[in-house]
Amino acid sequence: MKIALAQLNPTVGDLRGNCERILEVIHQAEQAGADLVLFSELAVCGYPPKDILLREGFVEACDRGVERLSRQIKSKIGVILGHPTGRDLPAGRIANAASLLHQGKIVSRIHKLLLPTYDVFDEHRYFRRADLSSIQPILFQGLKLGLHICEDAWWGQPDTFYHNQPVELPDPVKMLAEAGSDLLINISASPFEIDKREQRHEIVHSHVERYAIPYLFVNQVGGNDDLVFDGHSFVTDGNNQIVLQIPGFQEDLNYYDTEKSLDPVPMETVESSRESQLFQALVLGLRDYMQKCGFTDCVLGLSGGIDSALACAIAAEAIGPERVHALLLPSRYSSKHSISDSLELVKNLGLDYEIIPIDEVHRAYENLPVIGDDLHLQPAGLPDQNLQARIRGANVMVRSNQHGWMALATGNKSELAVGYCTLYGDMAGGFAVLCDVFKRDVYLVSRYVNQRAGRILIPENILEKPPSAELAPNQLDQDSLPPYDLLDGILKGLIEDELSIKSLSEKYPIETIRWVANKLDQNEFKRRQMPPGIKLSSRAFGSGRRMPMAARFQWEDF
Repeated sequence: MKIALAQLNPTVGDLRGNCERILEVIHQAEQAGADLVLFSELAVCGYPPKDILLREGFVEACDRGVERLSRQIKSKIGVILGHPTGRDLPAGRIANAASLLHQGKIVSRIHKLLLPTYDVFDEHRYFRRADLSSIQPILFQGLKLGLHICEDAWWGQPDTFYHNQPVELPDPVKMLAEAGSDLLINISASPFEIDKREQRHEIVHSHVERYAIPYLFVNQVGGNDDLVFDGHSFVTDGNNQIVLQIPGFQEDLNYYDTEKSLDPVPMETVESSRESQLFQALVLGLRDYMQKCGFTDCVLGLSGGIDSALACAIAAEAIGPERVHALLLPSRYSSKHSISDSLELVKNLGLDYEIIPIDEVHRAYENLPVIGDDLHLQPAGLPDQNLQARIRGANVMVRSNQHGWMALATGNKSELAVGYCTLYGDMAGGFAVLCDVFKRDVYLVSRYVNQRAGRILIPENILEKPPSAELAPNQLDQDSLPPYDLLDGILKGLIEDELSIKSLSEKYPIETIRWVANKLDQNEFKRRQMPPGIKLSSRAFGSGRRMPMAARFQWEDF
C-alpha cells in the first residue's frame, strides 16, 4: 500500500478553507498513485479550536464538512483525517475523532481515548473519551490499521497521568497491537518544544521495539495563537528504523510504500541545532499569527540592543523586510552607538525606518505641574525611566493605529520573569515575539541569524556590547540584575523545572535565588497583561502556566 503523509497548516475555525486544502492534497496524492492519505488531528477545524467548539452549530458544521468531503472523493483512494464530531453520541457530547473516507462514504470512525488536561491542553473541557470496546483496528485494503490520535501514543510517559490513576486507563497502542494491527498510525497536533521531536522519536521507538509493527506519525504544522506546530512527521519500519523524515516547519506531502524496503534516514538529516529550531519556530509562529489575524505589516521600536535587533531579523524573515517598520526613538540618555548600530541593522536587513527623538515630549512631561514635580524628585529614577518607555510605546502604537500595522513587543523571557519591563511601554503591542526566549538564547539565535545568512545582519557591536535599557545615565542591565547566565539558570530551575530554593542552592548563591524567586512572583500581574507570544519551552508564560497574582507563598516556608 502506498500511503501519503500530509503535513498541513490549517487555520482554526476556517472549515471552508481547510476542507478546500484537504481536497486539493487528496487530488495530489491520488495523482501520485497513493492508496491512502493521512491528515493530522482535527485537520478539518484546526488545532486547538478551544471554545469555538462550544459555539452552537460549529461541531455540526465540522461533521457536515467531513460528509461533504467523503462525497467528493470518487476514486479508490482512502482518506484518514481528524475532526470533532457529535455523530452517534449523547446530545451535547462531542469527541475528538478520526474518520476513514472511501468511495463517497465514511466507512470507519474512531475516537481519541486519552484526553490531555495539562500544560496548554484542556481536552476534558470539550471531549468525551472513546469507549474501550471501540479501540480496534480498522480494515482497509486487506490491512488492519491501528489508528489512534496524538496523546493515545503517550500512555506511560512521566508527564502524563493515564497510567497512574485510581481507575487506570489502558494503553491504546498496546490494545491496537494485540488486536493484530498491521500498521500503527498516529495522527497528531503535537506542539513544538525544544527537543520535542526527539521525545516523539523515543516514544515511537519504544512502541516499535515492543511490537515490531511499522509506525506512521503525521503531525500538524504551523502557528496558531501562542502554539507552533513543527510537523516533523515520520515513519518507522518494523525494524525500528526511521525510513521517512519529513522536514519541519513547512507544509509537505510525502509517501511511504509498505511493499518497498527503505534505507534508514541518516541521523544528520534528522538532527538540527537548538538555535536553528528556535529560529524556525519564531519565524513560523510570527508569520502565521500575523497572516491568520489579517496583518500584513508590523512596527516596533528599535533601541540598538540585542532583543529588538533579533525581533527585527525574525520579522524580516517572516513577512519580508519591506513590511517591517522600525522606529528609532532616542532619548537624552541614548548612546551614540544605539543610533549607529540601529542604522547599520536596518540597512543590513533592508527595513523601512524613522528616527523620532523623544526628548521634546519627555521635557514636556517634566514641565507639567501635575507630573513634573514627581519626576524632579528623582531625576532618571524609576518613574522617569518608565515614562520614557511609555513615550516610546505610544509612538509605536500611533503608527500601529494609523496604518493597521501590528505592534511587536520585544522583551525576552528573562526580563519578563523579573519585571524588568514596563507596562504600557516596551510591553505594549499585539505580539511578544521573544517572550519565551531567555537572554542567553537571544544571543545564541542572533549569532545563528548571521551564520545562516552567511553575512553580518545583526551588527557585531550589538552582539558584543553590554545590554542596557539606556533610560538613565551610564545604565547597564547588570546594575539591576544578576549576570544573565546566572539569572537564566535560576529562572529555568524555578519556571521550567519547578525546583525549590533549597534544590537550586546546591548550584547557585542562595541570596540571588531568593531575589529572583521573589521578583518572579511579584511580577505575575505584569505578565498577565503582556501580549501573546510563542511557546518554545516546556513552561512558557501564558496559557500553560497558570499562576495566581494575589498570593503570598513563601518559598522557604516548607
